[in-house]
Amino acid sequence: MAAAMPVFYHGAITKAQCEELLGKKNKDGAYLVRDSETIQGAMCLCVYKKKVVYTYRLLQTHSGHYTLMTAGGADEKFFKTLEDLILHYKKKNQGLAIHLRHSLKRKIAMLNRPHLHPEFQEAQRKQLPVPKEEEEEVEEKEEEPDYENAPNSPDYVEVLPDT
Repeated sequence: MAAAMPVFYHGAITKAQCEELLGKKNKDGAYLVRDSETIQGAMCLCVYKKKVVYTYRLLQTHSGHYTLMTAGGADEKFFKTLEDLILHYKKKNQGLAIHLRHSLKRKIAMLNRPHLHPEFQEAQRKQLPVPKEEEEEVEEKEEEPDYENAPNSPDYVEVLPDT
């Protein structure tokens, strides 16, 4: 079975929902990670300090490492896991508005986000059973050609190179 995401990861919540959750916590250094609303596959590290929520973009490399998007000229740091990145930014003076102190835990369990890596998506597909209705949809889609002018189509035209 796929590994569960850390409890501080809240998935696809909006910026407004994030700010409301952190505002209710009302502790400097409170943080959570959510999906970016503007960049597919990216995440946001949101940190609360003096009634303001600071948002930092998190990216995952093709090799699976995590990094905090930095301003021009600043060195990027790469971490094997999201937990490693969080541990690093719990230290003082690492470039955030305030170091991470209090994780805001989500209420429900959540599996890893399969859309980040095709390899992970494939591994999850093999591990998790596909609901029957989705199974039938996949079979129907595979029968349809995924291109126009198929050879058995009346509109098919073969283009040969000049000789």
